[in-house]
Amino acid sequence: MSGINPMIITFAIYLIVVLAVGFIAYFSTRNFDDYILGGRSLGSFVTALSAGASDMSGWLLMGLPGAIYLAGLSEAWIAIGLTVGAYFNWLLVSGRLRMHTEYNNNALTLPEYFHHRFGAGNVIIKIAAAAIILFFFTIYCASGIVAGARLFESLFHVDYVTAMWLGAGATIIYTFIGGFLAVSWTDTIQASLMFFALILTPIMVLLGLGDLSAVTATIDQAAAAAGKNYSSLISGTSFIAIVSAAAWGLGYFGQPHILARFMAADSVKSLKSARRIGMTWMILCLAGAVAVGYFGIAWFQLHPEQAGEINKNSERIFIELAQILFNPWIAGVILSAILAAVMSTLSCQLLVCSSAITEDFYKGFIRPHASQTELVWTGRVMVLLIALVAIWIASDPESRVLGLVSYAWAGFGAAFGPVIILSVFWRRMNAAGALSGMVAGALVVVLWKQYSGSALYEIVPGFIAGMIVIVAVSLLTKAPSQAVVDNFDRADRDFKNAV
Repeated sequence: MSGINPMIITFAIYLIVVLAVGFIAYFSTRNFDDYILGGRSLGSFVTALSAGASDMSGWLLMGLPGAIYLAGLSEAWIAIGLTVGAYFNWLLVSGRLRMHTEYNNNALTLPEYFHHRFGAGNVIIKIAAAAIILFFFTIYCASGIVAGARLFESLFHVDYVTAMWLGAGATIIYTFIGGFLAVSWTDTIQASLMFFALILTPIMVLLGLGDLSAVTATIDQAAAAAGKNYSSLISGTSFIAIVSAAAWGLGYFGQPHILARFMAADSVKSLKSARRIGMTWMILCLAGAVAVGYFGIAWFQLHPEQAGEINKNSERIFIELAQILFNPWIAGVILSAILAAVMSTLSCQLLVCSSAITEDFYKGFIRPHASQTELVWTGRVMVLLIALVAIWIASDPESRVLGLVSYAWAGFGAAFGPVIILSVFWRRMNAAGALSGMVAGALVVVLWKQYSGSALYEIVPGFIAGMIVIVAVSLLTKAPSQAVVDNFDRADRDFKNAV
């Protein structure tokens, strides 16, 4: 045993646990509703932590600390924007969406919800929504695979391609086997692990450096040497940069993997408790991630001989600090948090992609009378196919986690965010407005990213364009049918009675 790396043992134990959860969930999966949405049975605690874990991917432990390490606290506007956006998503959207999806043919997916919310004859909106999900989520899945590959590459000293397959393999297996229940149950474990790692690591860095005043002084020295101001939220940061960072919060309203957790809650009432739990978890985890990057500036200023890997790729800062500061056994547990973050997000993204293909294409157009068993196994096959495409995208060793995440996040936020918000608040919204706004938001994101040359984050023009187009087209075209309006009113009334 003395020759075995303790980190390998702790990783192996962790992987065995999540795979065991997958097999347990397999026996609780009776039909396609269970496989895709867990039978709408999640309580407030699992809903909260599952939503948080599925949201905060490897970006939380790699992308954000790396950005803070390079630029200082000015990058914390991302965390501020995300916190505000998440809170209003919980407050304004979660309960209403839970009620409206149930009233619209018990919709299991966002495309299915849009299809019935604006009149069941609107097939094009279902196709467009599913296509947008597949396009942006495949990129998003690739970001998780990159993060997992970086972790395995660093810890086990294997080449990038081998690390990529190792990192993705376990996630694919338990998602394939257990579906939504496995993803949600393991998310709860993984969220707890992420919380532990992000609270403990910055505390250990701070203790290793002395006290906060010593850390601040060291960071100021590093800033002077680099010609930067690491300690200010606004100094040296343009207004556009602040808006772009804070605008990440807009993305929450359109993320299918987060919205699916709201749809799966056992009741509207449980979402109120879930909001408190989820926001507390999120604020503390984001603060921990910012602290890792910020304190890391001081650590590597005083220990430049340890900064070799960080200078090559700042997103490795959490990995390096964990290996430096902790006993290998503890480091294995701490670093499992990165794998937890990667697996929790990747698994739910694979599942949403699978549901889009199975529910919205296969069942919707090819096999409308397919049995529940056939749909479950079709969903499992789709998990494998989407995973293979994402692995192909992630195969470039130069891929960066934050860059991949930001593009996909903007795409979903601009395409679906305005549609979701207005669909649960505005009864006059119609299918033409929804479809036009969805396509406009997605196109503006893609075109802005490719051709604008502006530093403004593409979610801002995309979200604004989507909102304006929805309102304008809805008002200029035929009002929704009375049946659609009546269904909206019933869902809205019962939501208000439930809270």
